[in-house]
Amino acid sequence: MTRQPASMAPSSLGVAEPIATAPTTARPDAPPIVFGTDGWRARVADEFSYQNVRRCAEGVARYVVDNGTQAKGVVVGYDRRFCSEFFAEAAAEVLLAHEIPVLFAREAIPTQMVSYEVVERGAACGVVITASHNPWTDNGFKVKSATGAAAGPEILETLEATIRDRGADEPPRRPFADARAAGLVDEVDPFPGYRRYVGRSLDLDRLRHANVRVLVDPLWGSGAGWIPRLLEGGRIEVTEIHQERNPWFGGVNPEPIRPNVDEALRVLAAGSWDMGLLLDGDADRAGAADERGTFIHQLQVMGLLMYYLLEHRGFRDPVVSTVNETSMVPRLGERYGVTVHETPVGFKYVGPKMIETGAMMGGEESGGYGFGMHLPERDGIYADLLLLDLLVRERERGLRPVSRVIEHLHQLAGPSFYHRIDVHVARDAYAELKARLLVELDGNPPAELAGRPIVRSVALSTRDGFKFWLDDGSWLLVRFSGTEALVRVYAEATSAELRDEILQAGERLVRGAT
Repeated sequence: MTRQPASMAPSSLGVAEPIATAPTTARPDAPPIVFGTDGWRARVADEFSYQNVRRCAEGVARYVVDNGTQAKGVVVGYDRRFCSEFFAEAAAEVLLAHEIPVLFAREAIPTQMVSYEVVERGAACGVVITASHNPWTDNGFKVKSATGAAAGPEILETLEATIRDRGADEPPRRPFADARAAGLVDEVDPFPGYRRYVGRSLDLDRLRHANVRVLVDPLWGSGAGWIPRLLEGGRIEVTEIHQERNPWFGGVNPEPIRPNVDEALRVLAAGSWDMGLLLDGDADRAGAADERGTFIHQLQVMGLLMYYLLEHRGFRDPVVSTVNETSMVPRLGERYGVTVHETPVGFKYVGPKMIETGAMMGGEESGGYGFGMHLPERDGIYADLLLLDLLVRERERGLRPVSRVIEHLHQLAGPSFYHRIDVHVARDAYAELKARLLVELDGNPPAELAGRPIVRSVALSTRDGFKFWLDDGSWLLVRFSGTEALVRVYAEATSAELRDEILQAGERLVRGAT
């Protein structure tokens, strides 16, 4: 990695010392920074600037110092987006100015590897420069707690308060190169330790020697190379596409859903593959496709993973599921005698709830899954490996191919015809749209959907949306994104036709059409 030279000033001893930037007068127009469901994200060179990254890092630094944990250090990682490594250095310089040691990723790494390093090294917390699946124009700032889980609301509220109170004051910083020379920066490569860590809960040799062919699509993100390296040296054939760094992500949002993964689906359909494994831009979300190149939607993946842990691993611990997850979760919970806990959307709710309840897994509709035997945080690489292990185990029972495994899941857990549409709006119009929907859907909710009566409706506890159920368990969810200027409309139904009708009705509600 090419790094820019740091500014240094000569001391009275003739030794270069870091230049600490003096605070400037706070401006009343300092842009607010609000952490959504998964960190703070904004457009690069607009709101996402070096100054605002430093403001976020100052909030983290003060949180660590106030808790007396600065000696434990902070892990700093970054993805493959435009200038992510340099934004990460900017954040590290602020932490270093507060005499907080920094464990800095040697290269772009998956987000969950920061969680792993925080746990493995007993660090105070972690920072990741990433916008996950957002458009290529964006970047973001995520915070991981000392448990490895996403920072919960109480931590984020503290960070936001610190950022707000300091306004546009320029935080002090210590040049990165100077701090590294002084031994305050430890460059880390999480792969060897992560491979050993995964081996504690998953038999990698079993997977390496399986007679299967797998296609992996990391969508040009920081998960490239990880699954092939973890599975190398055996009989299994792993082919990876889109592995090079491309901050434009091939012109698609790096979220492992259609149409973003359609190229991978075409490759699968044209070859003799057993399964496709998909990752998002920072590899904390998982996706999959069957042997025919048919996309396995995120709710089906949640059902498959839960079935795997219950049926093949014999776990009976609780499961945590977000309000936009599949109805297959409570059905499987009832079938296997497992408690299910529901949370608002976002792993900042799921992770802490997993820790609180001792859950075996937690999942959300976006393709994020965490596991009690692993990390209480999303890990798309680990989730994909579990899906592969499910394939191998079901084959040993005589159930193949993957499409047949999915049919078996629905025989146990019921139907799941699911889709999500995103209604995009201009950034400056988003607040007005959200305010209108909060009034309309709360004060005058619809009485029917697709010609069928609504039997139950709830406003989400975080006031970020509304969910409506029909009598057969089908549902519609209208939810405001916490990271982008859009409204998400979700539907899960007992048939494809009903799903599409519910989605159309939901989109009309959002757009205000009659």
